[in-house]
Amino acid sequence: MTDRAFAGSGAGSAGRGGPRTGRRQVLAGAAALGATALAAGAVTATPAAAAPGPRTFPAGRPILFRGATVVTMDPRRGVLHDTDVLVHGTDIQAVGKHLSAPHGTTVVDTAGALLLPGFVNTHQHMWQAALRGVGADWTLAQYYNTIIMKWGSLFRPQDIYAANYMAMVESVNDGVTTTMDFSHGLFTPEHADAAVDALFAVPGRARFGYSSLAPDLGWVYDGRVDKILKERFASSDQLVTMQLAFDMYTITDDARRALKHTRDLDLPLSTHTGLYGFVGDDNIRFLQDNDALSPTTTLVHAATLSDDSYRRIADGGAYISLSAESELNAGQGYPPSGKAREFGIPISLSQDTVIWWSADMFSAMRATLSADRGLAHLQAHQAGKSLSSNALRAQDVLEYATIGGARTLGLDRLIGSITPGKRADLVLLGRSSPAMSVVNNPAGHIVFQAGRGDVDTVLVNGRVLKHRGTLVGVDLQRARHQVQQSLEYLRSKIPAKEWQQAMGA
Repeated sequence: MTDRAFAGSGAGSAGRGGPRTGRRQVLAGAAALGATALAAGAVTATPAAAAPGPRTFPAGRPILFRGATVVTMDPRRGVLHDTDVLVHGTDIQAVGKHLSAPHGTTVVDTAGALLLPGFVNTHQHMWQAALRGVGADWTLAQYYNTIIMKWGSLFRPQDIYAANYMAMVESVNDGVTTTMDFSHGLFTPEHADAAVDALFAVPGRARFGYSSLAPDLGWVYDGRVDKILKERFASSDQLVTMQLAFDMYTITDDARRALKHTRDLDLPLSTHTGLYGFVGDDNIRFLQDNDALSPTTTLVHAATLSDDSYRRIADGGAYISLSAESELNAGQGYPPSGKAREFGIPISLSQDTVIWWSADMFSAMRATLSADRGLAHLQAHQAGKSLSSNALRAQDVLEYATIGGARTLGLDRLIGSITPGKRADLVLLGRSSPAMSVVNNPAGHIVFQAGRGDVDTVLVNGRVLKHRGTLVGVDLQRARHQVQQSLEYLRSKIPAKEWQQAMGA
C-alpha cells in the first residue's frame, strides 16, 4: 500500500474527545517518509513494504482509502470489492467506487486489502494487565481465590492506571477500537479516577464499567457513582462513556437498591451470570423481578442456565457477552451461543482478562465458532448422524465482534459498520503476510486466516492511531514502563511461594 498526500489545507474537526481530551499523552508525529515531488505540490510516500514507519496524517485533512475490499457489516451494503471509503473529520463521509479526493486529502492505496469496522470488546477486566499470563492454567475457582480474595486488594490507584493504559494501547494495536472495561478492582474513588484517567489518556474508544470488589453494593448508591458521572461523563459525545458493572451472587435488599439506582441514573448494566457454582437461574429471575432484564443489560458468560432463563432473557431483550476462551478453559459453563441463537438472544464477544488471554478478537471469533460447531458435530455423532452444514457461520461471529458489540453497548448508531454518517472507527488488514495474499471469502478470511499481526491501520473517531503496523500518537514505551513498575510493586507484596504456586497451579 502506498499513501499520497494532495497538497493544500483541509478543513474539518480533528475529532471529539470529551472534557478530558487535554489529559491525553500524545506523541509527536512519526518521522516524515522519503518522498518524490509531484506536480502541484503532491507527494507520494515510499511503498509500505520498504517504509521505515508510518506517514503523518495532518489533523483535519480528509483520508481516502482507495480500492479496498470493504467488509461493511452494513446489511444494505454487504461486502464491496474495489471500493473507496472517504473519512472527513470524525466521520465516514462516503463509500463507493472512484470517489473524488477533496483538496488536501491523504489518499491511502488499499487495493486488495480488507477494510472493516473496528472490533468491539464488550467485557474485559483491564485493571489486571500487569498480571498477564499468570493464570494460564487456572480454573475459575483459582482465579476467584487468588485475584478476588487476595491480590485484588494490593492494587494502588497507580496500578489501576498503568494496567488500563496498557490495556487500551493493546486494544488499539489489535484493532479493538472499543473496549468495555469491567473495572471491578476499584476500592476507592481514587482508584476509579485513575481508571478513567487512563482510558482518556489513550485516544481509543472505551466504556468505563464502574465496579468494585467491595463485599457489598453500597458504593453504587452512596454518591460515588453520581459524583464521577457528573464530573467525568457530563457529555455523551466523547470517546469514553460510562455504565455500571456489578454482580449479585446473593439476592439482597442491597442488590435491589443498587439495581434501582442504576435505573434512576439511566445507566446500562453489565453483570456476570450463569457461572457454574457461583450464580445461576435465581439470578436471572431476580434481575427480571427488578426490571433489569432489558436492552440496556449485558449478561456476561450466561452459561449453565436453564431454558426458562434463556426465555426470560429473550423476552426482556438483554444481551449476552460471550467469552468463549474463558468459558471453555475456566469452567463457567459451555459457551451458550447455540442457546442464544435458539432463543433469539443477541450476542457480542469479549476476552475477559489477560491473566488468562489477550484482547485478541480474532481468537475470540475462532473460539466461539469452534466451540459452537464442535458441540453441534458431537451431538450429531452421538445421535448416529452427521451434519450436512454448519449452522453458525463465519459471517455471524464477525457480526458479533463488530456491529453486535456496538448494539450491546448501545453505540450502533455511531459505530459497528462502515456506513456514511457513522464515526470512522476502522481497521485495515494489510497484505504483508502470506496468509493475506489471496482473499476469496472475506468474512471467512478475517475469522480463520487473519490475525492481529495483520492489523495495518487503525482509526478511531477519524484519527489514525496505527499505520503500516506502527502505533501513531500512542505511547507504547510509556505503557510498558508503567506496567513493569506496577508488576514489580505487586510482586514485592505477594509472597514468593504464593507467586510460584499461582504460576504452577
